[in-house]
Amino acid sequence: MIDKTINSPLIEQMMQPGFYPHPVTEPIQMIQTHVSYVLLTGNYAYKVKKSVNFGFLDFSTLERRQHFCLEELRMNQPIAPEIYLEVLPITQTANQYILQGTGEPVEYALKMCQFPQETLFITMFEQGKLTTNHMEELGRIVAHFHAKAQTNDYIRSFGEVEKIREAFDQNYQQTEAYIGKSQTQQQYEETKQFTDTFFEQQQELLATRRENNWIRECHGDLHLRNICLWNDKIQLFDRIEFNEPFRFVDVMYDIAFAVMDLEARERKDLGNAFLNTYIEQTGDWEGLQVLPLYLSRQAYVRAKVTSFLLDDPAVPEAAKQEAATTAAAYYRLAWEYTKTNQGQIILMSGLSGSGKSTVARYLARHLGAIHLRSDAVRKHLAGIPLDQSGGNELYTPAMNQKTYDRLLQLGILLARKGFPVILDAKYDRQSFRADAIAQAQTHQLPLKILYCTAPTEVLRDRLSSRTGDVSDATADLLTHQQATTEPFTDIEQSLVTELDTTQDWSLVI
Repeated sequence: MIDKTINSPLIEQMMQPGFYPHPVTEPIQMIQTHVSYVLLTGNYAYKVKKSVNFGFLDFSTLERRQHFCLEELRMNQPIAPEIYLEVLPITQTANQYILQGTGEPVEYALKMCQFPQETLFITMFEQGKLTTNHMEELGRIVAHFHAKAQTNDYIRSFGEVEKIREAFDQNYQQTEAYIGKSQTQQQYEETKQFTDTFFEQQQELLATRRENNWIRECHGDLHLRNICLWNDKIQLFDRIEFNEPFRFVDVMYDIAFAVMDLEARERKDLGNAFLNTYIEQTGDWEGLQVLPLYLSRQAYVRAKVTSFLLDDPAVPEAAKQEAATTAAAYYRLAWEYTKTNQGQIILMSGLSGSGKSTVARYLARHLGAIHLRSDAVRKHLAGIPLDQSGGNELYTPAMNQKTYDRLLQLGILLARKGFPVILDAKYDRQSFRADAIAQAQTHQLPLKILYCTAPTEVLRDRLSSRTGDVSDATADLLTHQQATTEPFTDIEQSLVTELDTTQDWSLVI
C-alpha cells in the first residue's frame, strides 16, 4: 500500500511503465520502508526518499532529500559500483511527473541496477543456501572495506566515551515504556548496568581503539538484508548516509551487526565463520574486547525498533503480537550478550598437515570459539600479507618464540574475557606447551591439548595439495619436524586427547 500522506501521485505514476525511458518488467514492484520507496522496474531500481523527520534522520525538505541522495551515491558507489549509478531529478508539468526532465526539480530519485532478490543474503539464508564459505569470503571483503575506510581526527572523535554512550542512553530512555511488555525489569536493569559499567571501567580500552585508528567511516547497517551475491561476487550496499554517529564507529560495531543478525537466527556457526575470518585478516584480535558491548547494542536496537510497532495504530493486532514476540527475543539476546562466560584454552598440536586447522575450525564453529592460527599471527607480526609466502627470516628461533608469545598473550587475554580460544600451532616444543599450561593455571582457565596425527604419506599428500592457505609449510619440512618434535611429559599426557584425523575424529572431541 502506498502511504497516501507522502507524495502518492508521484509514486502512483512511478508504478506505470510509461514513466520510464526504458523497457520495464510488468508489473512494477514497490518496496516501501518507513523512509523510502524503491521501485523495481526490471533492469533498474529507483529509490525515492520520503519527506520525513525522525530526529536521527531528516528528509523533510527537497534540498535535504537531494543532499542525502547524493550522499547515498557517494557512500555506496565505491563499495558497490555496479549497483549505484546516478541521482536523477524529477520535474513536473501540470499533473505529469517526468524523470530527468528539464526545469525545476520537484523530487530526486537514486537510480540503481536491479539485482535479483534471491541474491540477497537474507533470501539465501531463508532458502538454506548461505554457507560458511560465503561467510568466510564476506569476512575477507569487510576486512578489505574497513582497511580502506577513511579515518581522521573528526571521525575518531566519535570514538570518545561521551559520544558512544549517547546512543546507548537514548536507547534505554526510549524503551522504558516496554518494561513489563516485551522486556523484563531485570533484563532492562542488567543490560543498562553492563553498558554503564563498561563505559566507566573501559575508558583506557576505548581510548586505545581511537589511538589505533579503529574508529572509521564504516557501513553502519551491515546485516543480511544489505549484502548480496551478484555477478559472482559479494557486494555490500545501503551504507548509512543520513547519520554520522551511525557510520563513524568502531569497526567492531559493523562486525557485531552481522554476527548478531546470524546468532539471532540461530546460526552461530555462520557468525563464527565470518568473525574469525575477519579478525584473522585484520589482526584486530584485541578488538574482541569491545565486541560484547556492540553485540548487545545491535540486538537492543532491533528490539527497540520492533517495539515501536506496538504503539502504531495502523499496525494490525496480529502483527503487533508477532512484533512483541520478536522484540522480546531481541531484548533477551541483548541481555544475554552482557553475561560473561567461563573462558577456556584449547591447544592444537601436531605436525604440519595433520589436520590441526580443520579440527580447530570445526571446533570454533561448534563452540563459538576464537580460532588463533600461528601462521596468521606470525605474518601480522612480520607485517606481510597473509597470502604472501614468508622467507626464512619468519622461521628463526627468535621469531618462533615471538609468535608463540603473542599467540599465548592473545589467548589468555580473550579467555579471561570469557571467550573459548583455540591456539592453532604445532606446539611441538615442551617449553611452548609449559608456558601455556602455566599461564592457564595462573588465571584459573581450563586447558586441554588436542594432538592431531595421520600417517606420514597422508601428511605429505595433504601438504603437496595445499593451495591458497596462510601456512607456508611444505612436505619437505616433515622429516625435520618429526625428528625435532618433543614428546608430551607425564603431566601433559593428562591434558592430551589424540585424534587420528584419517578417522571420524568428531566423535572423540
